[in-house]
Amino acid sequence: MYYADLKKVDIANGEGVRVSLFVSGCRHHCKGCFNEIAWNFKYGKEFTEETVNEIMKELDHDYVEGLSLLGGEPLEPENQTALANLVEKVKEKYPNKNIWCYTGFDFEKDIVPECEKSNVTKKLISNIDVVVDGKFDETKMDRRLKFRGSSNQRIIDVPETLKNRHIKLINFTD
Repeated sequence: MYYADLKKVDIANGEGVRVSLFVSGCRHHCKGCFNEIAWNFKYGKEFTEETVNEIMKELDHDYVEGLSLLGGEPLEPENQTALANLVEKVKEKYPNKNIWCYTGFDFEKDIVPECEKSNVTKKLISNIDVVVDGKFDETKMDRRLKFRGSSNQRIIDVPETLKNRHIKLINFTD
C-alpha cells in the first residue's frame, strides 16, 4: 500500500485534533474530488512499519482524539490489509482514541456485504468508530456541512450500527 500524506495535526477530518492518513488508490473518480492525485495506487510513499510507528507515536499525545483514514479510498481491497492491521494496533494501544474512515462506498450496499465475505474487511470495519460513507457528489456540495463534502454523504456510528443492524447516524450541528 502507498499513502499520499500523513497529517500529524488535523482538525478538518473528524472531531478534535487528529492524525490523518491519506491512502493512495481510488477507483471512484468522483467529479470534483479534492484529492484526485491520490487516485493512483502507487502515488506517494510506501506504507511501511516505520509509517505505522510514526502514526503510533503521533497518537501518543493527550490532545489527539484519534486517527482518520482518508484517500484515495481506504476500503479499496489493495489498502485493507495494511489498514486492518493498523487500526487493530491503534485500538489495542489507544482504546480511548476513536478512528474515523472516509469512504466512497455505501455502508449497507457495499461494506456490510463485504464484511460477510472477507475477514480482512470485517477486522477493519470492526475497529472503526465512525464511517463517512458515499461518493462525493459535486452537485450536492455544501461547505456548511461538518466533516463531509456533499449532502448525500452520511456520518455513521459504526459500533451502534453493527450492534443494532440498523444505520445509526451521527448529526453535527453548528
